[in-house]
Amino acid sequence: MRRKSDLPTKLCASCGRPFAWRKKWARDWESVRYCSDRCRGSAKAALARGDIRGG
Repeated sequence: MRRKSDLPTKLCASCGRPFAWRKKWARDWESVRYCSDRCRGSAKAALARGDIRGG
């Protein structure tokens, strides 16, 4: 059985916390940048406000 600690991880581009691979991200793991919809939404809001630059 595979353990969560065996899965690849990344750091969230918004909050900086580590998050693990999920099956729903299997096809596009390379393009996943945020750990949750909340972080993705807050990053888009900050971009709209001009707080951060897109990249």
